[in-house]
Amino acid sequence: MADLSPYRAKRDFGTTPEPKGRQASHTHPARGPAGLFVIQKHAARRLHYDLRLEMDGVLKSWAVTRGPSLVPSEKRLAVQVEDHPLDYAGFEGTIPPGQYGAGNVIVWDRGFWTPEGDPHAGYAKGHLSFRLDGEKLHGGWHLVRMAPRGGGKKDNWLLIKAEDADARPEGAPDILDDAPASVLTGRDVTDISAADPAATSKRPPARRPAARSSGPAEPDPPVSQQPTFPKDSRAAPLPHFVPPALATLAPRAPAGRRHVHEIKFDGYRIEARISNGHARLLTRTGLDWTGRFGPEVPAALEGLPVTDALIDGELVVETGNGASDFSALQADLREGRTDRFVYYVFDLLHLDGQDLTGAPLLARKGLLKTLIGDGAAKVRYSDHFEDDGSLVLQHACRLGLEGVVSKLKDAPYRSGRSRDWIKSKCAERQEFVIGGFVPSTTSRRTVGSLVLGAYEKGRLVHVGRVGTGFTRRVAADLHAQLAPDAVETSPFATPLTADEARHVTFLKPDHVAEVEFRSWTADGHLRHAAFRGLREDKPAREVVREDPPSADPPDDAPPRRRVRLTHPDRIYWPDAGLTKEGLADYYAEVWRLMAPFVTDRPLALVRCPEGIGGPRFFQKHPWQGLDRSILRPVDPKAPEDAPYLAIRDLDGLTALVQGAALEIHPFGSTIADWERPDILILDLDPGEGVAWEQVLAAAREVRERLEKAGLSAFVKTSGGKGLHVCAPLKPKADWTAAKAFAKALADAMAADSPGLYVSTIAKTKRKGRILIDYLRNQRGQTAVAPYSTRAWPGAPVSMPLAWEELSPDIGPGHFTALNTPTRLAALDRDPWGEFRATAAPLPPPP
Repeated sequence: MADLSPYRAKRDFGTTPEPKGRQASHTHPARGPAGLFVIQKHAARRLHYDLRLEMDGVLKSWAVTRGPSLVPSEKRLAVQVEDHPLDYAGFEGTIPPGQYGAGNVIVWDRGFWTPEGDPHAGYAKGHLSFRLDGEKLHGGWHLVRMAPRGGGKKDNWLLIKAEDADARPEGAPDILDDAPASVLTGRDVTDISAADPAATSKRPPARRPAARSSGPAEPDPPVSQQPTFPKDSRAAPLPHFVPPALATLAPRAPAGRRHVHEIKFDGYRIEARISNGHARLLTRTGLDWTGRFGPEVPAALEGLPVTDALIDGELVVETGNGASDFSALQADLREGRTDRFVYYVFDLLHLDGQDLTGAPLLARKGLLKTLIGDGAAKVRYSDHFEDDGSLVLQHACRLGLEGVVSKLKDAPYRSGRSRDWIKSKCAERQEFVIGGFVPSTTSRRTVGSLVLGAYEKGRLVHVGRVGTGFTRRVAADLHAQLAPDAVETSPFATPLTADEARHVTFLKPDHVAEVEFRSWTADGHLRHAAFRGLREDKPAREVVREDPPSADPPDDAPPRRRVRLTHPDRIYWPDAGLTKEGLADYYAEVWRLMAPFVTDRPLALVRCPEGIGGPRFFQKHPWQGLDRSILRPVDPKAPEDAPYLAIRDLDGLTALVQGAALEIHPFGSTIADWERPDILILDLDPGEGVAWEQVLAAAREVRERLEKAGLSAFVKTSGGKGLHVCAPLKPKADWTAAKAFAKALADAMAADSPGLYVSTIAKTKRKGRILIDYLRNQRGQTAVAPYSTRAWPGAPVSMPLAWEELSPDIGPGHFTALNTPTRLAALDRDPWGEFRATAAPLPPPP
């Protein structure tokens, strides 16, 4: 058992505000969350950082002289000091002069740590490997004891970041500089005054996950400051469950100042019930799904400074573009993966003996925000916007999000559906009953498409099919789950046509799918539908057709495809579940904007006949069996060589999809004028360790230089890791002049800011800098087309942006074939709509 007597012997608790502490009597198991960790920034005689790990009822402590580093090669000295009490995890304040460790202390980071293997064995051996799940630090770490030198009395260790996704490369920004402030109060260590009360009197340390202790634990000290409850709350016992408030669908967000607006999440609606420090996660029908979501979210909830609470929120998985993704959530549940789950909370129904449902929304949210704080890793407060609802919705849709939920500021919490909460969506999306499936044409015992319906007046009405959005594993899992429920007769109220019923296996109407789609056809079927996941939390009999945002077909409805697709259910992007038909649907959606940049030009393609996981090749010339809608232009400089590829309409692009073309790279000139380019392209390619904000700044600098030279500048994501800045040209200058101009601009930027930019391709010179790639501007070279997909995981696309949209909110891979149609529907103008109209002659090199 660890001993606190050395800690107490060094301090006068009549003078120092540090907690005297108590000795906990339990130990933690060797696996699973071992307990809390804290890093305190301590301005004593020398500034250092104190790392503390909960073990054996105390905080094992190390003084890390230079603080933790996210660079694995930077080993930081960690001098082991006396064990500290668990109460110390929340201490923030000033240790008075004359006391041991005199100086200011803030809580720089805190959370939970999980050992790899037996922590006691690792500690005894002198090599403790563990993971941190804090508000700043994450991933794997090592503490390694150094061999003693010269009879030293203290154990010296090294704190080392593991090589993983949370590590940073050499030369990257220092986390200590990026995030210097307290996670409790937002203050830096220099902002604390000796007159300030210690932070422990305001907010207690995170409560340990009690269910994970192997022995009895003493109760945590009570919260010393009770919250101020709103006047409309009342004393009441904690209920087992409160049916959730549900939003009513509307075609637009409400105007005026009576509502606040929250981003609509794409996950599972979850009610968190905390009773005596133990958390349970309940679905919107009251099912206990705590075990399905793993230990991290319940542990974070159990660390809140409450005894009892009932919280409303949504559990999500956020993908690389920062948006919640229901398909990714479903995939993680199937794989038993729990590390990406995040619980966004937006309402507080009960707190420590007080029923808050009668209080106004803003009062409940204010109390919830105080309870959650900022920056938590696994439980996060969902903030709201008070701007005009239409502006909030437009911004959400331009980012490709699902929509917004608008809530009356002064309304109580009402279970069931009401107009207190209004949901307005960026895209059509709802649940449908699965009435049958069609087997895949490319793989045995997998689903190729689902046959869907919705109840109208108690009758199941057929609404069409969904045949994209399935990963290979999902398609196989669906077949295994649905096939046992096959029936001989159709569950739909009216017979399907012969074409609709072909190859269909009918099912008992017990399963529910969530589906996103573009619009309704005139005969009441879904257009361009994509599967997003099964909804096990909603009974099939409750699924009715929701009113679409508009009863009228959109003016810009996508053109109808005429090229036949063979094996339309072939999966091109296994991780996103995007099929051949899904890709063809995507291009139909974006065709009106994409056409000017891909028609009547020589094209180079990236073809992946087996999807992105199989062989790929770069192709500029025709192949056997090429559809007749694809043109075969001949290079006038090499008429004896094989012809090139070109398209003139959507049929041609669909034929490229049929040929497994997953990337479209046009030449910078047309087939009518091969020798004179009509576009200039500067490709900003960040090297290792370059922050996204630096790429944004580089794009703005390129724009400034182009405009100073008399050219217009337009920007798009590359769909990879960088940006393309493009200038429209009147096709008068030749390729030699275009390359010379682009090279001169790139060289000038590299010469003016050699620490930021390079204009040479050599990778050895690009670390920490941005390559200004000008070589796209020469005959025969290509660049990915606006709106083209990329043959990389997630089905990213090269997205044209307005300059005012450039921000950290939109990263290089933010837009995909799945969320782009939502963005386009929300645009009030085409960001590249003036591209050709602003073309100018190429000026002399700068």
